[in-house]
Amino acid sequence: MELSILSSTKTEIGKIKLPTQFEEEIRPDLIKRAVLSIQSHKRQPYGADKLAGKRASATISKRRRNYRGCYGIGISRTPRKIMSRRGTRMNWVGAFVSGTVGGMKAHPPKAEKKWEQKLNKKERRKAIRSAIAATLNKQYVKNRGHILPDDYPFILESKIESTNKTNQAKELLEKLGFKEELERTGKKKIRAGKGKLRGRKYKTKRGPLLVVSEDCRLSKAAANIPSVEVCNVKNLNAETLAPGAVPGRLTIFTDKSIQILEKERLFSQ
Repeated sequence: MELSILSSTKTEIGKIKLPTQFEEEIRPDLIKRAVLSIQSHKRQPYGADKLAGKRASATISKRRRNYRGCYGIGISRTPRKIMSRRGTRMNWVGAFVSGTVGGMKAHPPKAEKKWEQKLNKKERRKAIRSAIAATLNKQYVKNRGHILPDDYPFILESKIESTNKTNQAKELLEKLGFKEELERTGKKKIRAGKGKLRGRKYKTKRGPLLVVSEDCRLSKAAANIPSVEVCNVKNLNAETLAPGAVPGRLTIFTDKSIQILEKERLFSQ
């Protein structure tokens, strides 16, 4: 499969043959597994304190004629703590166990639990290839809600990687036909409510992904454009190419990144 190489002014300057990574079968189920595996490694382990609910001095004897015993009084064997007493009669309340006020939880979350989901190396690479192939499928990209220019998909010349100004990067995307897409995915204020109190005052949808050949000036220039993301071709993963485990993100490769993808056989079997 061949794609046109466009300049920063959207004029065709050549064509490039795509490597085999773009010919992979699109497997949404495999992509989802890879994305969930990545997200599981970001999860913060949590758990209850091992002494939670166990700090009360609550003991009770179950034997006959024992002082502070429950035998023959007609009460359950629940551990109790003494609030006051008069002779051998106790005023006590249940404590320590899960069925009592202030007691420990029956099955609290354990901090030592393993949240990581493992994925085979070949399976992970196949998921990335599948997500790369989905970026060229117009139907998948439209189903994600992206607004596409008529000539999508295409490849950009590598000169754009030297762009070092945010306004230049924004003008470049608008010239390429992504003005409506940037407006759709821009930062928007969410409705009033609890969300405003939890660090979610604004929401930003995922927009175009620019894949470059190396860490370049464009990465810093596009950092202040909401929803736009710049990624080194060697750092691609399933979550970057398919956010939310939904394949078909609007993705633009540079010609140099395609050459590296083919030359170094990235994500191949």
